[in-house]
Amino acid sequence: MNQPPITYSKPFLTIVQQIEQLKSRGMTFADEEKAKYYLENLNYYRLCAYWLPFELEHHTHTFKEGTTFERVLELYIFDRELRLLMLDAIERIEVSVRSRFAYELSQKYGSHPHLDETIFDSFSHYKKTLDKLQSEIDRSKEPFIKHFKQKYSECFPPIWASVELMTLGQVSNWFNLIKLRQDRQLISKYYDLDEKVLASFLHHLTIIRNICAHHSVLWNKKLTLEFKIPKNMQDQFNKDQKRKLFNTFVMIEHLMNKISADNQWRTRVEDLINKYSIDKTILGYGELI
Repeated sequence: MNQPPITYSKPFLTIVQQIEQLKSRGMTFADEEKAKYYLENLNYYRLCAYWLPFELEHHTHTFKEGTTFERVLELYIFDRELRLLMLDAIERIEVSVRSRFAYELSQKYGSHPHLDETIFDSFSHYKKTLDKLQSEIDRSKEPFIKHFKQKYSECFPPIWASVELMTLGQVSNWFNLIKLRQDRQLISKYYDLDEKVLASFLHHLTIIRNICAHHSVLWNKKLTLEFKIPKNMQDQFNKDQKRKLFNTFVMIEHLMNKISADNQWRTRVEDLINKYSIDKTILGYGELI
């Protein structure tokens, strides 16, 4: 039975009081002045997401023996640096998929395939997606959009220009809307993936990108959306931890190797994990990895 809502009654705490409260719950500090600085700039409530794994009992918020503020801070810094690595990869994947989307469709259908509703499924969804692109064009201050509006009569630039204004979520939507499987395959085969795999991973990456862009906790998150695992790569994934980051790392590495063969992205991720001595099982690695 649900408990009735109660009035929030927790009092305001100064930074010094915050530190004293954490100490009373069992957290230790090597340098309280340094801790004060971080609490002033990072927010107690934000950091609490990183000390939750150290709680012995959530109801009382007491910590396990040996819990230090410095280790909590390391987890925060690790998560921040991990988000930056993820955004770096997602940016490159997004730009590449935009390029393939524009190239393959324009090669087959001409300069404005995005205006041909017969190429896409679900007119209502297509119209909504096109309207979003129109909004991006209308408010864009990009020089190439300004030049297009001054020189041409069309409302929409050609697809190879229009894609530059698409968000990752919009690219994912456009790809999913393509009616013919063979057209989706033209794009996905560049990455040695089936179109259903690429479609599901673009959706997955959109969620990851939003987590990173909003500075939310990533490292130990149980992701809400699984993606389809390629049949020819089954042995590279951890099927028992489909909602952890390890599988995302594997798929990103695959795409990065197609986009930039000499990239060091996965090595940078592994180096970061080792630098902060992160328990890999929390990230979804297998027990023996």
